[in-house]
Amino acid sequence: MDTVNTHFKWEEATGAAKYIADRHYEGLLEGRFYRSSCPRGRIKSVSLPTLPDGYHIFGADDVPGQNVLPIVEIDWPAFADQEVRFVGQVIFLVVGPDPDVVDELLGEIAIEYDALEPAYTIEQSKALKDGAIHADDNVLDTHMLHKGDIDAGFAKAVTIIEETCSTGYQEHIYLETQGAVCYPQDGKVVLEGSMQCPWYVHHTMAVVLGHDNVRAIQCPTGGGFGGKEDFPDVLAAPLAVAVEKLQQPVRIIFERGEDIATTSKRHPVTFYYKTGVDADGKIVAMDIKFDVNAGAYLSLSGIVLQRSITTATNVYDIPNVRVEGHAWVTNTVPTGAFRGFGSPQNCFCMETHIHHVAKKLGVDPVAFKQQHFLTSDSHSLTGAEIFGDLVIDEMLQKVLDMSGYERKFAKFTNFDQEQNQTNLLGKRKGIGLAVFQHGCGFAGDLEDTLVRAKVKLLKDAGDKVQILASNTDIGQGLSLTFRKIVADTLEKPLDDIQIAVPDTGIVPDSGPTVASRSILIVGYILEKAAKKLKKSWIDGEAQELQEVYCKPDYHQWDQNTYQGNAYQATSYGANVVEVEVDMATGEADITGAWAVYDIGKAIDGTIFRGQIEGGLVQALGYGSCEKLEMTQDGVFAQRSMADYVIPTALDVPAIGSELVDNPYPYGPNGAKGGGELTHNGGAAAFVAAVENAIGVPLSSIPATPEKICVALASRTAELKESGLDGSELDVSETGNGAPKYED
Repeated sequence: MDTVNTHFKWEEATGAAKYIADRHYEGLLEGRFYRSSCPRGRIKSVSLPTLPDGYHIFGADDVPGQNVLPIVEIDWPAFADQEVRFVGQVIFLVVGPDPDVVDELLGEIAIEYDALEPAYTIEQSKALKDGAIHADDNVLDTHMLHKGDIDAGFAKAVTIIEETCSTGYQEHIYLETQGAVCYPQDGKVVLEGSMQCPWYVHHTMAVVLGHDNVRAIQCPTGGGFGGKEDFPDVLAAPLAVAVEKLQQPVRIIFERGEDIATTSKRHPVTFYYKTGVDADGKIVAMDIKFDVNAGAYLSLSGIVLQRSITTATNVYDIPNVRVEGHAWVTNTVPTGAFRGFGSPQNCFCMETHIHHVAKKLGVDPVAFKQQHFLTSDSHSLTGAEIFGDLVIDEMLQKVLDMSGYERKFAKFTNFDQEQNQTNLLGKRKGIGLAVFQHGCGFAGDLEDTLVRAKVKLLKDAGDKVQILASNTDIGQGLSLTFRKIVADTLEKPLDDIQIAVPDTGIVPDSGPTVASRSILIVGYILEKAAKKLKKSWIDGEAQELQEVYCKPDYHQWDQNTYQGNAYQATSYGANVVEVEVDMATGEADITGAWAVYDIGKAIDGTIFRGQIEGGLVQALGYGSCEKLEMTQDGVFAQRSMADYVIPTALDVPAIGSELVDNPYPYGPNGAKGGGELTHNGGAAAFVAAVENAIGVPLSSIPATPEKICVALASRTAELKESGLDGSELDVSETGNGAPKYED
């Protein structure tokens, strides 16, 4: 493979790029996984077929090192051995030259299980039927966070509002399915693959093989969205075991159905809110509990849990808060990384809840939200001072002006109030707003204590500069933005700057391509390296310069108390969505979408425009139509792109967008991260717009036409029974005499 890739995206755009499925390897064997058909049980007996010459089966007994996938915790086996925890779990790898014969051999493997009662939902996990799956309580991870005095806060409340909000699974639907090839070369086991994090894969292979004579190389990658962060380890470990033994190339490429059925998903989360409002209409206390469906193994759920906890109050300054979160084990596909890493779930639920609190109080939701915004004088949920200037109010005004929100909201709301609430004929328009944030980089001080990103710049005698970093371009334009950072700093032509293929045999470990850290963390140390190179530049002479991450002085964090700067920097956004809902069918057409962001200062406006449009459309799909349901057999009902529906270009109008310049001093050219931010607000804005149109509260996503119709039918029945006009919310009395809103 070439070690330098200057025109990475040009090759992809023209069709010249060689993906895993396009590559030729001499003596290549094809691999297929034999997977568990039992969602939970112990392996009682195994019957393997007689193998023709040239065909092989690998399992747990063949692992020379540790039979584990070292994803944070050592709990997920590379090959299931004594027990299985979900349908689709890898038990064997079958390889051979003819994939049809491999498939026949897979059909001849027989395993007998001692089946146990599976748990597919958090409620089933809590029930502990047939004993615990993990530890003694099925809790994989848990954290709690306090701000202020929660009891004193509720003592000031005259109104208590309680609500449950929830989110479902989301599938990545990257264009290129999971795929990798492994082969021997120069005494090493080398893996090329569609991946986000080459050093993660490198580490996994080293652990299962018991030595570090390994190498991981990123190939052109047809999208990731987090799905190619942790999951490529699932392919890499068995492949490395097979290649170590056979000394032949082996390849695995998933078909789309296998990919949807067995790969990681976005975590389903349920939030429980108890909110206290004082006599002045200010929120004085929030008690937040939430449960995360982690699937069969921890994977990255602990990190998702931490992000959800530390950002639970979103962009709002609530004086007294208690947050408690649990990640529960279930007998489903392990849930893992997905764009936003817990923030889209948290932002949807918090924005929806705040919207409903405002409606219950009878005040304008936008004014109510703005009244509670963080300011430069605030302290974060984790007790840190706000670093730099906040421009949330400016962003809000921009997105309101761009969308004509105030005029439309008044028009649509008045129309709704004037209509007969039980008349479901015709179409109604609605408009909704969401304001949100995203912490950039790894949580807490992990960038400094765990990752310590390293980059190199190599200048040759011809004065061409090569960037060496392990961060990958998976469609977000990183290869261009990294080159622009270095070129602009050196004041050299862009064509004089090259970037190495992310190859662990060549590039230092600058950390994974995740968590909106590539620009903020790695881009910044590339800028620092370029400044040093510029200062020491010698024409016509080869030079090498390395830079290592060092956190800013202001960034302090205590992992034991969860106090300090939860993230080095935070980016902010505001979205408005306009819809037209067919009151008979529940179908909601998106007729307008607007977005404003603070990402510091964009390195390349065109590149980030792509992030805005892609992220917002993905968020709108998450909120509206991307339904992924678990069946009673422990498998997803949706198995193809025909039944897992994502938005098309025809489903989303042109998106109006603007950026607010707010340069960050510890980012390259003032930039912060933004790739995940763009996914965080769209679902909440969509649901708020649908609520505005139909006059019925919604508190879970996806808000499909079926769900909208159920909500309308339920409200119609209530109106006929009670004689209410439809503008009332259900109110009951709590123990202290304060009204309580029940969703």
